[in-house]
Amino acid sequence: MQQSKHNIRQWIALVAMSLGVFMGLLDVTVVNVALPTMVRSFNTTFTNLQWVLNAYTLVYAVTLLIMSKLGDMYGRKKIFLGSLILFVIASAVNGMATNLLVLDIGRGIQALGGAGMMSLSMALVASNFAGRERGLALGILGSIMGISTASGPLIGGYLVEQFGWPAIFYVNVPFGILAVILTVIYVKETPSYGKNQRIDFAGMFLSATGLFAIIYGLIVKEGHPHLSWLSGQVSGWLAGGVILLIAFVIVELHVADPMVDISMFKRPHFIGIVLVAFVLGAGIYAFNAYLTPLMQNYIGYSAVQTGVRQLTISAWSLILGPVVGILGARYSKKWMICISLFIGGAGFLWIGHAMGPGVSFVDLWPGMILIGITNGMVNPLLNTTGMEGVIPSEMGMASGLLNVFRQLGTTVGVVSLGLIQNAQYENYLNGHLGQINMPTAAVTGLKKALLDAGPFSGHGIAFSQRVSQAPFAKAFQHVVVTAYHNGMAAVCITVAGVVIVGGVGAALLLRNHVEVPDITKPADK
Repeated sequence: MQQSKHNIRQWIALVAMSLGVFMGLLDVTVVNVALPTMVRSFNTTFTNLQWVLNAYTLVYAVTLLIMSKLGDMYGRKKIFLGSLILFVIASAVNGMATNLLVLDIGRGIQALGGAGMMSLSMALVASNFAGRERGLALGILGSIMGISTASGPLIGGYLVEQFGWPAIFYVNVPFGILAVILTVIYVKETPSYGKNQRIDFAGMFLSATGLFAIIYGLIVKEGHPHLSWLSGQVSGWLAGGVILLIAFVIVELHVADPMVDISMFKRPHFIGIVLVAFVLGAGIYAFNAYLTPLMQNYIGYSAVQTGVRQLTISAWSLILGPVVGILGARYSKKWMICISLFIGGAGFLWIGHAMGPGVSFVDLWPGMILIGITNGMVNPLLNTTGMEGVIPSEMGMASGLLNVFRQLGTTVGVVSLGLIQNAQYENYLNGHLGQINMPTAAVTGLKKALLDAGPFSGHGIAFSQRVSQAPFAKAFQHVVVTAYHNGMAAVCITVAGVVIVGGVGAALLLRNHVEVPDITKPADK
């Protein structure tokens, strides 16, 4: 009876941590759907609203490692709970925001809470469960991670259409309060491994500023795709970030109580894990940013209709998460990850082949199912394999590093895929607009409008009321749509290559059996 009660408490604790993870990851993507409504509500432009997205991305990425270390040192439950409370308060403030400054600041504070929840959830699950139950619990948590990111358009679309944009923030409040109560009652605290350690302030500063500089440089490039990589506005931030991270590694190798144990990166298995995390972000998560505009702007589905169709991808996380946890205890997780990534590569190639004028969901769903299977398999496996070979005191940091590489992969992927799409889009426009029988002034003006607006907004320009009444409308619209689909095909092929390379890397680097390092031996200097 006592054992039964203990098991029930464990699974309720998992519910609490899953709620935190779901909210934290959902808020990375859900705002995208609300942007058009926010433009009208704040009487502003998409450009001015960009920091509603960027504030969350930046703060989330740069604080993941810091929150992980604080959790390892002072107790993961304490930091997780504090992060959860902060996230709920910031969500309420965001819903009440009457101007963009308040909303931007609120999003940054919300991201700090989200980083604490995400960075410590895996480590808390690993310390609250043992044996085969640990694998199952981490598998379920992985499935929650997969479905939360992919379900943003559906949940956000429904909330915005039914209740307005503040609802995407207010919805966090009741679920967050429930998660706080369950965490307080059911989640077990972990030991405070840092009682006799000094806080590595230098490491925290260098890691945060280094990641900030790199991600901000990528954001600048994303917002100004025609800027050269060698431009000071881009290369200055990127080079500065690399220098700061090199300094971070040097400091970590010499301080007595480092923020990150650099020796973790001497293990091929751990390198393989962070590689897979990066590929997952640069591939599947980054691609979501391009799939949604395709379905809304070019195929013509509403936000809710798009979200429903994207269940073809996200539903697999819910279906496969618990199953993967069980299978991972019996079969090679290394080869399950490897094969799953190859399946995803095939899915992206299918969608790339289907691209063209007139494409619809009927053409896309087979590829989307394959991508969904990959997401549903790899996310849970990444969690369980990421905790293998990690000593208890480093579980929070290992979780944080996985999340950092996943987020960094997403940011790099979104920017890189955008540049590839833009290049193909512009090349096709340059080669075909001049062939349309239309005045030279119209060609020049419309081409400039298309390039300034970018591929996502090209459909709106081509099918605007003014252009649709012109005698050259059909030919012009065909060129714009074809240019967009050429860019999307290039995006799909690129992502397929990234995911397949990730599968090869997993095969070469991951290990089926990983021993926990002997912490009684003196550390290598």
